[in-house]
Amino acid sequence: MLSSLVAVIPYTTHPTIELGPLTLRTFGLMTAIGVVLGIWFAAAHGEKYGMTRDDTYRLGTRMVLAGVVGARATWVATHWDQIQDPIDVIAVWEGGLQFSGGFIAAIAVGLPTFLGWSRLQRWQLLDGFAVAVLLGAAFGRLGCLAVGEHFGRESDFLLATRYDGGELREPRLGLSDSAPFIEEGTSFLNPSLYECITLFVLFGILWWILAKKPTPSTVGGIFLLTYAVQRFTYDAMRVNDERVAGMTGAQWMCLAMVPIGIYLLVKVRPALARAIADGEVGGTPVVETTTRTAGDGTTVATTKRRASSARPAHTTSAPEPGTVAVDDAPDAADGDASDAGDAAPSGDADVGPGTSPEDPEPDVDTPRSP
Repeated sequence: MLSSLVAVIPYTTHPTIELGPLTLRTFGLMTAIGVVLGIWFAAAHGEKYGMTRDDTYRLGTRMVLAGVVGARATWVATHWDQIQDPIDVIAVWEGGLQFSGGFIAAIAVGLPTFLGWSRLQRWQLLDGFAVAVLLGAAFGRLGCLAVGEHFGRESDFLLATRYDGGELREPRLGLSDSAPFIEEGTSFLNPSLYECITLFVLFGILWWILAKKPTPSTVGGIFLLTYAVQRFTYDAMRVNDERVAGMTGAQWMCLAMVPIGIYLLVKVRPALARAIADGEVGGTPVVETTTRTAGDGTTVATTKRRASSARPAHTTSAPEPGTVAVDDAPDAADGDASDAGDAAPSGDADVGPGTSPEDPEPDVDTPRSP
């Protein structure tokens, strides 16, 4: 009786969604939405720092595929007792993706590309990618809620959830044979719910910070620290996860994320701030927009896009006024027709090839209200 009065969050699972004759697996749907929105966010951010949307989509696709394989393999390895049939090994549509394995696998696949970027561009891009990861992970947690997994102990805490029905992927509150079954009216801590809310909040906060254009690596460092703290805390509540030396796989990963995050904020961030002060530049924007005032007083925006074959700038310092900035890599490697296409007056170190007369794409004038 006490639990029904105190647990104020009713909870019903929805493993599938019926759309007429079509039945959708909610976990798979939420994961797919998170992936699409995350990659879209990363692509929009990447255009500001020299990475075309197509390049981001290709990189994102490789990392997502590696992440799914790594996440599923890790989950299967730590939940072998739940594998009843060979198809269960790959049944990701029913839930069962472990973020730690997926995150490590995705980073491993993306690392060669990351190392190919210039120093500032690398952190400019990775800051945005970190925010995109939060968005994708938040929708993934919605999928976990839908299928009923990652629960905590039975509790009458104010923010506990009261189970009101639906199929559960984890029907017990614990791994032992004596662990209680979850029945209607049972109230328990729900780390999936808490983490889902936390991830959406962190996404909003880091997106806001990213929009302020802080020193590169700032957002990445904050991401590592905040994600690690919240994930370690919520994993400590879980009662159905296998543990090694008293901690889940994700908690071990979080222990590694904290010192890396601190290093980014304490060492990398100040070094990048000094590099920017000394005139070092990162990736050249793929899209540039300038505005001018027409004769009738209307503000007109002119948008230029670099050719897809053009490569982001990798200059290490801003040229002096009156000099010419030339890409330091030979055109044969870039696929460009001639050196002339890479040269531009140096009045602005961040002006990309899209502003040169050879720009193959015409300007697009978009009238705006005065």
